Amino acid sequence: MSSVIKAAVAALQEKVPDGFDGVVKFVLAGEGAIIIDRTGVREGDEEAGVTLTADAAVFKAILDGKMNPMAAFMSGKLAVDGSMALAMKLGSVLS
Repeated sequence: MSSVIKAAVAALQEKVPDGFDGVVKFVLAGEGAIIIDRTGVREGDEEAGVTLTADAAVFKAILDGKMNPMAAFMSGKLAVDGSMALAMKLGSVLS
């Protein structure tokens, strides 16, 4: 597991300690992928209801509260493939 993915998993575990009702995949360009589901947060690349793709800097800014997930999406810094409703639900948890 890359150090970027390891740090991202740890940060997400703090924000979503009890898991998430749905399956979300974060793809960090050039680093790997993270799954958030009912069991928690882990490195993984399985099927998901929504896949969010960004570079590590954008992902970190979202987690740190320095970038709004919707603003990242609208500016093209965050790509969303799949259920927009699920993405918005996660966005409210991360904000």
